[in-house]
Amino acid sequence: MNKRMVVGTSVAVILLAVLIAGVYSVNWNDYNSSDVPREIPTFPTDDGDSIWVDEENHELREDSLAYTIFEKYGIILIPLAILMFGAMIGGVCISREEVEGE
Repeated sequence: MNKRMVVGTSVAVILLAVLIAGVYSVNWNDYNSSDVPREIPTFPTDDGDSIWVDEENHELREDSLAYTIFEKYGIILIPLAILMFGAMIGGVCISREEVEGE
């Protein structure tokens, strides 16, 4: 095996381990306690319904969609973002190798 394959495989295994740890660290009981959909507020439709607890300090309400995605699932989003960025860079590298090989 060449050095690039070993490095790529080891990075993939590390990202997979971080992703699995992120999935297991989330408390899924908060989200699957009911069989019917629940509404999670996203953005305000009027001034009375806001996702902010305190707009000056930028504190989100805990029942808002933004809080749920970035605060509770942030540990899952980070490895996914790194994996997608790596896939994009890998696609560019593979396409360059094909052009240079011709």
